[in-house]
Amino acid sequence: MTVRLRAHHLLCMLTYVGRGYSPAFTANYDRIIERLNAGEQILIVDGPDDICQPLIAEEATPHCLNGSVRERDRRAAGALTRWLGQPVEIGHLLTPDRKLLDRMRTSFARGATRQACLGCEWTSLCSSVAGNGYAESLLTLTASD
Repeated sequence: MTVRLRAHHLLCMLTYVGRGYSPAFTANYDRIIERLNAGEQILIVDGPDDICQPLIAEEATPHCLNGSVRERDRRAAGALTRWLGQPVEIGHLLTPDRKLLDRMRTSFARGATRQACLGCEWTSLCSSVAGNGYAESLLTLTASD
């Protein structure tokens, strides 16, 4: 199987510690992290993805449909493409492994990809997780080492 992610969720997954918008959202995100840790590939998609699904079901006007979130995707894709030296665009497949995770986390901690996070309510949590060396993050990718 393949995990469908929008570009900015490539950054969100780096610092995911089991918190979210609702219990359903968090349970879904936990399952996605388990799948990524097991080595599933990532397909970059446009708009709502596998992480967004509980919000689509729960909210009358889910924020994941907002233009500001699409702009966050655009900024994340551009920053990650430059930093990783490979395309991060709609339809592209990424194979998550420890090397990719380390490169993305280094970029995130240095602030090279943080423009995509402007306006996000989770910024302080993510900054804290990155500042603590990602020790609390549930994404480990140990299965693909």
